[in-house]
Amino acid sequence: MTLRLDDLRLTRGVTHVLDGVSLEARAAEFISILGPSGAGKSTLFELLLGSLEPDGGQISFNGQPVQGRDLFAFMPQRDALMPWRRVIDNIALGLEVQGLPRRAARERVRPLLPRFGLDGFERHWPHQLSGGMRQRAALARTLVQDRPLLLLDEPFGALDALTRTRMQRWLEARLQETRVTTLLVTHDVREAVALSDRIYLLSPRPARVVEVFDVPQPRPRMETGPGEEALALETRILRTLLEGERE
Repeated sequence: MTLRLDDLRLTRGVTHVLDGVSLEARAAEFISILGPSGAGKSTLFELLLGSLEPDGGQISFNGQPVQGRDLFAFMPQRDALMPWRRVIDNIALGLEVQGLPRRAARERVRPLLPRFGLDGFERHWPHQLSGGMRQRAALARTLVQDRPLLLLDEPFGALDALTRTRMQRWLEARLQETRVTTLLVTHDVREAVALSDRIYLLSPRPARVVEVFDVPQPRPRMETGPGEEALALETRILRTLLEGERE
């Protein structure tokens, strides 16, 4: 199972956004897309989800052109929980959109609540949850859709540093269980190194892939902390980013 982006090019108005971006994600891999602000990282997700069409290049899955959104479960930067729906109904929302009746959707969601640290909170309203719990509910809503590919657009960017680290540790454990292929857009070099199997580094706009980094440290990483190789990789990536900004 392989998702491929081949030579994607895009211009929006007078702005040249993507300049031949190519990457691939294989089964159960965690891929991070890293780069400076405005480089076009989130634009790649818009292309995957079909809200934009590229000017050139191709997106394919298992050798076939990607059409529509059915392959992807998407979690945006904000949790986007509905304030008028209780936790269990927020998590079940994606299943309802797929056509499952609300009662059946709730029954499918209920056994998953302990895995997401939400057991006993199913009747709470979103405003009664901490920031980390809201993000876990949002991720549960995303994963329960059982799509083969998961797109995460800076899901922990709004959290404080401690909660962010806890959520990264929790996410690593959950994805090791589910083995879902994941693409993460992030500005955070340490987050990318901690979570990824491979990192694609984009240049400033118009974006192109300037380097691809394989992450050598075995899992679990968040429990043990970064090893020497991971710390050295962080330094290499930061140096490359800084050099790109000076060009």
